[in-house]
Amino acid sequence: MRVELFNVPVDILSLEQTVSLAHNAMRSRTRLHHVAINVAKLVTLKSNTELSDDVASSDIVGIDGMGIALALRINGHKSVTRVTGVDLMAAVLAICAEDGYRPFFLGATDDVVYKAVRATEITHPNIRFAGFHHGYFAEEAEDEVLQQIRASGADCLFIGMPTPRKERLLRRWRDHLNIPFIMGVGGGFDIVAGNVQRAPLWMQNCGLEWVYRVYQEPRRMWWRYARTNMIFLCMLAQLTARRLIAGKT
Repeated sequence: MRVELFNVPVDILSLEQTVSLAHNAMRSRTRLHHVAINVAKLVTLKSNTELSDDVASSDIVGIDGMGIALALRINGHKSVTRVTGVDLMAAVLAICAEDGYRPFFLGATDDVVYKAVRATEITHPNIRFAGFHHGYFAEEAEDEVLQQIRASGADCLFIGMPTPRKERLLRRWRDHLNIPFIMGVGGGFDIVAGNVQRAPLWMQNCGLEWVYRVYQEPRRMWWRYARTNMIFLCMLAQLTARRLIAGKT
């Protein structure tokens, strides 16, 4: 079910529902472009029209952040579950291993993406990759890299690049790649490769995964989360106030 949150489209789907849609897309060879949205991305796109258009034009806008789920609940949507990009990627890769679909990894450094591929092959010995490529290529090499991905015949594409680069790239190329399921995974390859650890489950469930990320990468992450979280808290306060006023009238 697609709804709006702060004038941003969001799809309320469970992990099982999202995985089923991805599976159907690969089975039927029908394009399905998934974008995961969290607090940082939502705050960024409010001041970035191009990113806002990129997100709105995707086929699924998944709820990646606990803050997004909380805001939706405050806005009256009770049956909201968080579907992280890492969990969705893991579930789709399991289907690839079982049914013979071939993924392609694009992003991160040479070392990280290779380690992510090898870790996936260890977890799923039956999986067969269509290919992989690092994400640090020059703009003038973009056409060559994306043509390589198209020629691979991949069934799904996971892109581990920062926002807004991956959103811009996916919107520009998604109709030319002939790949059914495509999604951005941000820093997901670092997690799969074992370079970055996910927060303990209790922190994930409490919406504190960002605290764990800051703990692991303080120099890179603290300002990003401090800025976007403060802005989002103000947005959340305004939303709560509007709901309370509406409830009294």
